[in-house]
Amino acid sequence: MKGIVFTELFDMVETHFGLEMVQNIIDDAQLPNHGAYTKVGTYDHKEIYRLVGALSQRTDTDANALIKAFGKHLLQTFVASYPALFENSSDSFSFLSGVHDYIHVEVRKIYPDADLPHFATIDHPDGSMDMVYTSSKKMYALAEGLIEATMEHYNEAFRLDKEFIEEDGSKVRFTISKK
Repeated sequence: MKGIVFTELFDMVETHFGLEMVQNIIDDAQLPNHGAYTKVGTYDHKEIYRLVGALSQRTDTDANALIKAFGKHLLQTFVASYPALFENSSDSFSFLSGVHDYIHVEVRKIYPDADLPHFATIDHPDGSMDMVYTSSKKMYALAEGLIEATMEHYNEAFRLDKEFIEEDGSKVRFTISKK
């Protein structure tokens, strides 16, 4: 997992819980690198789970809820850092439809060794769309937060349903309906 994910997690934790909490979760997670991440480095994705688990324990908040909130935070970072990616889409569905074939291609230009999830989209006659998330990292809650934040970014009211295709969270179908 790219280091930018870790540095942005620390930014979110600092913003919402303070700098002391960042140090506390680093200490609690007992990371091999003691929390030293660079944005362009590549790290074991399991370290994110350890950090979020430590935050979950300290805040008595569900880990998946924290990961989902992090997804929302991450999208705001992407909007600020890479506005052109969002300006090329007129609405959320056009943006989300291009995640795998356009956005991830652009991400790989910046981070060639990025190990990204796969997203397949299916448009339905009723105007809804399915996004099928597939990843061995099982970070579907991050994808859920990113999807919700995308809908909010384009100021679109929506309903988001999720169905576990694989119970372990490695494959999840998100059905997005605009209201």
